[in-house]
Amino acid sequence: MALLCVSSVALLVMAPRPAGGHEVPARVAIQGYVQPESRVLRLLLRVPLESMRDMEFPIRADGMLDLERVRALLPGAAQLWIANYLTLEEDGRPLAAPRIVATRLSLPNDRAFESLVGALAHVQGAPLGGEVALPWQQALFDVLLEYPITSASARFTLLPALAHLGIRTTSVLRIVGPDGGERMLVYEGNPDRIVLEPRWYDAAAQFLADGFRHILGGFDHLLFLLCLVLPVRRWRSLVAIVTSFTVAHSLTLGAASLGLVPTTLWFPPLVEAGIALSILWLAVENLLLAPERLEQRWMLAFGFGLIHGFGFAFALGANLQFAGGHLVTALASFNVGVELGQLLVLAMALPALWLVHRYVGAGRERLVTIVGSVLIAHTAWHWAGERLVTLDAYRAGLTWPALDATFALGAMRVALLATVALAVGLAMRHILRTVWRP
Repeated sequence: MALLCVSSVALLVMAPRPAGGHEVPARVAIQGYVQPESRVLRLLLRVPLESMRDMEFPIRADGMLDLERVRALLPGAAQLWIANYLTLEEDGRPLAAPRIVATRLSLPNDRAFESLVGALAHVQGAPLGGEVALPWQQALFDVLLEYPITSASARFTLLPALAHLGIRTTSVLRIVGPDGGERMLVYEGNPDRIVLEPRWYDAAAQFLADGFRHILGGFDHLLFLLCLVLPVRRWRSLVAIVTSFTVAHSLTLGAASLGLVPTTLWFPPLVEAGIALSILWLAVENLLLAPERLEQRWMLAFGFGLIHGFGFAFALGANLQFAGGHLVTALASFNVGVELGQLLVLAMALPALWLVHRYVGAGRERLVTIVGSVLIAHTAWHWAGERLVTLDAYRAGLTWPALDATFALGAMRVALLATVALAVGLAMRHILRTVWRP
């Protein structure tokens, strides 16, 4: 009897189990094509099968997928884990639920998705034979969806929400126009909206909102701005400072977006450390200098604004692909959004400072500047320390660049940017001295 019990337990342990209820995959790569045609919009996706969680996929005795039995479960998995998380709009009107045209499993080394024609032929072709040995952790899941539309020339918007498939998802989506033209988007997680063929006003609205949100969420930029205006008492000086900062960061934001800055891995940490140090510098200057000696603060605002512009560019860079062919419109709109956010912050901060100054009484305004600068300096000190440690991690991998044509081209770009920045700075100096100042 005891031997029978032991044998039963052993058989239960060794028996093949269905591939269901597994953990969320750490990294998931999604490939896709979207193409509107005359009366239908095709959406073709490839995801790892392991991202279809809580699905009971049958396993053979050798631990491989039972492809014959799995085939019947694929449409349900496509509906539950993919189709339900996709929304498409035509001219602002949500499209009806898609029809699942085809589903199939593919081998991990399959390269059919290198072209739309190959992917369509593959997903609608003959399925894998039951004799193929395919572990469920390595299987690829291909899905073809079709949405009914009224016109291929309409304005289509895709709202994908497939980040639930993994802890970190990276999507490569190719948009094929009615004329066969193709552009590729690469993004992580869930983007807000993807306009397949954006008009200029689509790009303007999207990047205006992006710039506005970025400045309101960028606490380091806001602290820098507050530190700039904290000791200033004259409106004329305030306008000069804010204008200088705006012009400077607009310059480097545009240069970085157009690829005129270094692309090495250490450059973004260097800029982030520079932003923290710029805040610390201003805070210390607020403590050491009297207000009447801050008339030339616009120069610091201009110099440090060049650094902050690179920081804005890092936030903008990955999203420029969503602008389609409207790069300049997106860049200008993002910058306008940043300026509107700055004006909103100043419109809230300056009256608050005025009330504080009035509360503490005449002759004690300097105390407000000291207390505020100490608090800002404390925060900036910690930021600078953390970011310098991050920057130091790149030191071991630094090597002297080869003196070749690539280095010469990069040096020319940096020299051009420096020359333009110097020219703009001198022009502002001339304007402020001869026109702005009475």
